[in-house]
Amino acid sequence: MTDTLERTTTAPADAGGKKTRRQNAEKGFVASKELTDCMQAVLVDLIELHLQGKQAHWNVVGKNFRDLHLQLDEIIEAAREFSDEVAERLRALHAVPDGRSDTVSATTTLPEFPHGEIDTAETVDLVVQRLEAVVGTMREVHDTVDENDPTSADILHGIIEKLEQYAWMVGAENRVAKRVS
Repeated sequence: MTDTLERTTTAPADAGGKKTRRQNAEKGFVASKELTDCMQAVLVDLIELHLQGKQAHWNVVGKNFRDLHLQLDEIIEAAREFSDEVAERLRALHAVPDGRSDTVSATTTLPEFPHGEIDTAETVDLVVQRLEAVVGTMREVHDTVDENDPTSADILHGIIEKLEQYAWMVGAENRVAKRVS
């Protein structure tokens, strides 16, 4: 005899619910709506950062093109990995992440990325703005996430650290050294 739990459940219709059969249903911590909403906000901004990073990568032109082009690849890959980490954390907490394009475009806090070729100096500023916007979303939801689930807050800490480092490194491209007298 096995103590396997089998049951049919129906997820809410607004969550794209379908009947599923679960075996060995997981037990443990289940994300509250508040925690799910906060992590979802981070997820869509990370997905949008990845997409806008690709747009910048494809259309950057000008002085120091190659270095910026390669640096954008690093940011794009990190954003993709971070979005996957957040989505998988949501799933581990029995929540359903929503990374569909219509959801991302309707809920991201990032401003629209300009169309067409963009000079490297302007691209630097645009990318730094977007990195800071994603970090801003994470800092905005951080305390709520931490109150609900310190483990998820730890994930945000690591992402914030890396995105702030990218913002500093990319932004240095346009900075002018201040001379100390």
